[in-house]
Amino acid sequence: QVQLVESGGGLVQAGGSLRLSCAASGSSFGINAMTWYRQAPGKQREMVAIITKIGSTSYADSVKDRFTISRDNAKMTAFLQMDSLAPEDTAVYYCGAGTLTREYWGQGTQVTVSS
Repeated sequence: QVQLVESGGGLVQAGGSLRLSCAASGSSFGINAMTWYRQAPGKQREMVAIITKIGSTSYADSVKDRFTISRDNAKMTAFLQMDSLAPEDTAVYYCGAGTLTREYWGQGTQVTVSS
């Protein structure tokens, strides 16, 4: 079992920045990719950014050049640096961690961007 805890969400004005963290515990040694998703009210959950164990990354077009995903394998923690935030980035942000057998999810952290 893997437990994921997100932190770092909050309220920020448009143009501001936030840094989200996702700490993994439990059988975290089996984790390969770590992913940030988000879900806005009335919308489906969407992938925001993904990072593999060796550091390869991929981003949704909507956040490319504004968001940066990173991870610390020693601490089994993933990060999402979010810059130039816009009201459309308002959502609950979830962390996902994939092993060979399944993907685990955190409880999410709210990010609200005011205009």
